[in-house]
Amino acid sequence: MSGRLDKLRRKLAEGGLDGILISQGENRRYLSGFTGSAGFLLISQKSAILATDFRYTEQAKNQAPDFDIARIEGEMQKWFPQLISSIKAKRIGFEANGLSFATYHQLVANVGKKELVPTEGFAESLRAIKDDRELELIIRAVEISDAALDEVASTIRPGITEKEVAWELEKSMREKGSESMPFEIIVASGPNAALAHHNPSERTIQQSEPVVIDMGARIEGYSSDLTRTICLGNQDKVFDKIYHLVLRAQLAAIAAVEAGMSGEEADGLARAVIEQGGYGENFGHGLGHGVGLAPHEQPRLGKGSRDVMAEGMVFTIEPGIYISGWGGVRIEDTAVLKNGKTRLLSKARKIN
Repeated sequence: MSGRLDKLRRKLAEGGLDGILISQGENRRYLSGFTGSAGFLLISQKSAILATDFRYTEQAKNQAPDFDIARIEGEMQKWFPQLISSIKAKRIGFEANGLSFATYHQLVANVGKKELVPTEGFAESLRAIKDDRELELIIRAVEISDAALDEVASTIRPGITEKEVAWELEKSMREKGSESMPFEIIVASGPNAALAHHNPSERTIQQSEPVVIDMGARIEGYSSDLTRTICLGNQDKVFDKIYHLVLRAQLAAIAAVEAGMSGEEADGLARAVIEQGGYGENFGHGLGHGVGLAPHEQPRLGKGSRDVMAEGMVFTIEPGIYISGWGGVRIEDTAVLKNGKTRLLSKARKIN
């Protein structure tokens, strides 16, 4: 973890900060190795402190050897002033999305001459570029979700419910070594497939209708993300048209997304194909997102995104078309930027 701390410290210096308080869970794990569900990191140029309560102090000592462990209890405003008084830092950043407005004001009133500065994206920007070990873990998660989908898809028959399919997918991924699911599995059939984030229901799957399956595995905290759309029995003309339009849009993005491109430019590659096909208004979400310790992280590939695609980023490419009353089609793969170009990691069969 020392290399990650060095990179963070350089960013602090560039931002005119003497230290930073990390409260976001994935950032805490990324910088320290600590997997507990509660705690804070206080990092300056010369110190690194992991503050947590009695439940996790022994775990913290084992998982975060580069950090001094501080045991805390009670309200944050009671222990935080003493914690920051132990480091030589005047301007201390904090994760703006990690503290409530009320807590911030309580802290400001108790830290004396030290200045608390809201920050965004300090650790997240580091996490966006995956090292070899991170990529190895993501590939293992991808292989599990690929294998589980190929295994379960062949067993789906008319009359089975969305919930039953979701359970079989989770069971298969768990049996293949996945940790807990990084997000709730989506199985959306028929009209439900028009809902991009549908929760599996008791609806039974029928022939000749779209079935969107969105799933992911997790290995040592790192996620995969995979979506396929299937159709049992004969495909009607609508399904065939929509499916192949979405597939063309995805293939166009896979072929052209490259380092140096903005997230908005990447999104535009697929969006142009769908707009030319007459379904631009039915593609309501972005092309993709980063994947790592969080199933959704930097970079964001979508309208208005200024994130710059860079070597080592792992992200999804997932165009979709959704039609109220009929259903939808989404095709998603996890990819990495390697030698400046997009290389797919997921290899599950694109069934149709």
